Amino acid sequence: MIEKKRCYGCGAIIQNEDSKQAGYVPASVLNNEKIICQRCFKIKNYHQLVKSNLSKDDFLSIMQGIAEKDSLIIYLIDIFDFNGSMISGIQRHLLNNDIIVVANKRDVLPKSIKDTKIKDWIKGQLKEYGLQPLDIVLISAKKNYYLDDLMDVIQTYRKDRDVYVVGVTNVGKSSLINALLKHYTEDSSDFLITTSEFPGTTLDLIRIPFDKSNSLYDTPGIINEFQMAHYIDEKELKIITPNSELKPKTFQLQPRQTLYFGGLARMDFESGENSSFICYFPPLLEIHRTKLENADTLYNRGFTLKPTIASIETIEDMATHTFTLNNDKKTDIVISGLGWVSVHAKQQKITIKAPIGVGVMLRKALI
Repeated sequence: MIEKKRCYGCGAIIQNEDSKQAGYVPASVLNNEKIICQRCFKIKNYHQLVKSNLSKDDFLSIMQGIAEKDSLIIYLIDIFDFNGSMISGIQRHLLNNDIIVVANKRDVLPKSIKDTKIKDWIKGQLKEYGLQPLDIVLISAKKNYYLDDLMDVIQTYRKDRDVYVVGVTNVGKSSLINALLKHYTEDSSDFLITTSEFPGTTLDLIRIPFDKSNSLYDTPGIINEFQMAHYIDEKELKIITPNSELKPKTFQLQPRQTLYFGGLARMDFESGENSSFICYFPPLLEIHRTKLENADTLYNRGFTLKPTIASIETIEDMATHTFTLNNDKKTDIVISGLGWVSVHAKQQKITIKAPIGVGVMLRKALI
């Protein structure tokens, strides 16, 4: 086994002894100058997910190693799934490192919203999580939005130090680094990192030289079990992954009406005044309206709502979250990794049904 060679797609140490472990390659490619492991090869060429063995303890060990160095941290979050992007106690894990928060997927939010408003909202939300970064930058790694702004911020705060990109799985860390490589280097084709909508693609630190003395590091993401992506079949991940600007859908609901978000979650408007519910969900996910009295039957019938989760046979298998909204402010009802419903809170009683483990929460309205 060659110990020092790493896969340039995911960072795993290359080995040819165990095909079920990270970094496996056939012996025939061990002497290649640049090696991509079998797992990354399958993701890149066949869109086939191979599960990683990275644990929460592995992630915390990597964070501890970063915390021991004087470095600049880019904490990447997904603006579409802000709450699912949060790492509990990240400032504690990284001790006294300088942190910049970079909000990816600006392109999926409506263009009509001013960037300053989004940044102010993010700042307020981060404060609730106990995080006060040096700066907040909005980007789109996919559309190359604001990469120059990000590089300017990095250069301002880097001060001849290494830079580490951290975040939960699937927020776009590898996509961001690839975008920077393509944008700022003449030939980055040999260094592109494996990217996909599959959570947990990167397995170990990936080092990319910044200059003669410092580097930019991609880190493996910690899995946040709150996210819907960890429950849905991998073949249907594209349905819940927004790749274009969100188009809000407004439903005027009376009490005792229900909205289904595909077959993945539902919202019951149990009581209150007739209200407008503005839904922000990926375009490919269909939203169905029905009467609450018919809602269980609609789900349990099993052929109308798509996609569903194979392990959930009846609606009774889902978790129930009930909220009473009475703060007279615009509020988001969030289903982590799936989307959110915005409503002016005026004495409504709302119940959300979602897979057990998926995060469901209230927050100040983003839009």
